[in-house]
Amino acid sequence: MTTMTAEQALSELLSGNLRFIGGQYADGRRNAARRVEVAAGQHPCAVVLGCSDSRVPPEVVFDQGLGDLFVVRQAGHTVGGLAMGSIIYAVEHLHVPLIVVLGHSKCGAIAAAAEGHNVTGSHRKVIEALKPSVDQARAHGGDLLDAAVRVHIQRTVALLKADAVLGPLEKGGMLKITGARYDLETGVVTLVP
Repeated sequence: MTTMTAEQALSELLSGNLRFIGGQYADGRRNAARRVEVAAGQHPCAVVLGCSDSRVPPEVVFDQGLGDLFVVRQAGHTVGGLAMGSIIYAVEHLHVPLIVVLGHSKCGAIAAAAEGHNVTGSHRKVIEALKPSVDQARAHGGDLLDAAVRVHIQRTVALLKADAVLGPLEKGGMLKITGARYDLETGVVTLVP
């Protein structure tokens, strides 16, 4: 079981992001010794629900090593039954105190939903999941894509907080659920209220 509180875990992730931005990576978390250490069991400090985008690997963006994060990635950081089940597993069985919903600038899935692409098959499910966030963002004015990314982060956080398992843990102070946005150009992660 992780010994970090949610606030300590969040502080570590944000400090890791500063290391990533500055190119000053922590030593000793991505080597053979660490691999052997975590083979016995995992004790991640956070769940990161992020986008599948290849430019946003949470372990790199937050400068974390093997066993530090429980990562769930879906296009547009959408949450369906399997993703939710994975998140709940990490919270209930691995006692992870923090969930971070990590969106990012220039998200292709959200852009496709904003542009109204007519897609079929499984990709259509992703677009349909993102459409309400895009529609809500249209009312904000300004850069639709950036507004939609932020709205979708907020909506995803709200969805997790409304879950029958996660919600009571969050309300009881045993779990923190927060949103964050990664900027592809600067590498900076900022919290999204």
